Amino acid sequence: MKYTKLGNSNLNVSRVCMGCMGFGDPQNGMHTWTLPEKESIEIIKNGLENGINFYDTAIGYQNGTSEQYVGKAIRENAAREDVVVATKFLPRSEEEIANNVSGQEHIHNFVNKSLENLDMDYIDLYIYHMWDYNTPLYDILEGLNEVIEEGKVKYIGISNCFAWQLAKANAMAESEGFAKFVSIQGHYNLIFREEEREMIPLCAADNIATTPYSALASGRLSRLQGEDSKRMKEDFYAKLKYQSTEAQDMEIIKRVDELAQNYGVSMTEVSLAWLLTKVTSPIVGATKMHHVEGAVNSVELKLSSDDIIYLEEPYVAHDLVGVMADNKASANDNEKVWAKHTKNKI
Repeated sequence: MKYTKLGNSNLNVSRVCMGCMGFGDPQNGMHTWTLPEKESIEIIKNGLENGINFYDTAIGYQNGTSEQYVGKAIRENAAREDVVVATKFLPRSEEEIANNVSGQEHIHNFVNKSLENLDMDYIDLYIYHMWDYNTPLYDILEGLNEVIEEGKVKYIGISNCFAWQLAKANAMAESEGFAKFVSIQGHYNLIFREEEREMIPLCAADNIATTPYSALASGRLSRLQGEDSKRMKEDFYAKLKYQSTEAQDMEIIKRVDELAQNYGVSMTEVSLAWLLTKVTSPIVGATKMHHVEGAVNSVELKLSSDDIIYLEEPYVAHDLVGVMADNKASANDNEKVWAKHTKNKI
């Protein structure tokens, strides 16, 4: 495994991050295909043994049970200081707004609950999960700065935002003396490259770490069409993101398979090796041991410049999908946006 600094932070992270959305009680939350506790811990342990020290979860994954499993796995298999733990908080709910719970109070409440779930004293990277149009940005930034000053959080990141939103937030943080976002977790992979328009250049200019989710397009970049998995059958959110563009994406997927055969490696390794030329540490979900193996091996695969051009050449522009399609002021009911994309209301 290789390691790198996470943007402007002092965190030293593995070049691949294990995404933990696939861990958590299958009967308690947004997905039916997640792994229960024993299997989740086995996968995380295998990741630790293979040098992955960066783990990404969220309080919204399976109603906090993902955080619980991640915390237990790390306590049982690693020294806390050797692992970088990222988790996320949700926007204020309608109930909180009605009860005049401020943005600052909301963040304190959520960070305390995540620390309880993880059974940890601090969070390395605390991530603003989706833009909250119902809460003043100042309140969010001040609340995050407060939990950093209290020692509960080391650094902050953001997810599911536009480049202008990240630039605005960090400009306000700088002017107010608050902590700035050191990372962005956006939707980015070989068949969805819209982040290259503005977000990737912004991050390169300001040394903001890029840790994209859906690195393998919910499995579509790791297998040929027709090779199904339980997730591909049951994850309605992944279908929402990719099903409408299957035809235009297929040429890229075929080229991934062609290069994988040429190199004698998996499609996973080729897809991630391409992404590793663009970003800091892609988030790779793992629900089977061979998923960990593919992610780890991808760090060693070096694609030629011709390979990269060959993979990129068929790409055509995509419409925004998922949470980002609803990232607009008119979609100002955050609770409904979250529920729409997860079938779950926190």
